[in-house]
Amino acid sequence: MTTVLNVANLLTILRLILIPVFVTAIYYQRFISALAVFFIAAITDGIDGLVARHFNQKTHLGEILDPMADKLLLVTAFIVLSLPRFTLLPPIPFWLTAAAISRDIFIVLGALVINITTGFSQFRPSLPGKLNTLVQILTITAYLTANAFHLLQDLLPPVYYTTIAMTVFSGIHYIVHVNRLIAERDKK
Repeated sequence: MTTVLNVANLLTILRLILIPVFVTAIYYQRFISALAVFFIAAITDGIDGLVARHFNQKTHLGEILDPMADKLLLVTAFIVLSLPRFTLLPPIPFWLTAAAISRDIFIVLGALVINITTGFSQFRPSLPGKLNTLVQILTITAYLTANAFHLLQDLLPPVYYTTIAMTVFSGIHYIVHVNRLIAERDKK
């Protein structure tokens, strides 16, 4: 049996611990520090999964904590960077933050309702969902880079539109994806 306190889960816990550090750096407008903390947190997202698979460290706790840590990091980043007093540049548009958060809320609530009504619990991430997370991470990274180094400012509007398009597409795709998973289960 794999222990709960393994390297993969410790990396996920580190990502959770870095969230208030990230917010504090933003609050004090230390954008280089915020970028570094966000980058480290984003890297742990990729590494913890690789470690869990490669060293057979998958746990039920990790299955719950990993996506929770991802969502908490991104939701926190979008909210804080949407507030005008915390950034040097105009904040991330609120419509983008609202879309990113709403997508995740609808997915979680939908999964809960589906689980309660049908007993289905085999929700797996989809490729567009993973790409959406990557696009959102890149969006936050680009925005922090623009604040820290005054670079990429002209690229931010196309980045925002790409992010909202991916957010909407991945949300719709997830509905189709889960429907297909339920149909597969019902055939068995």
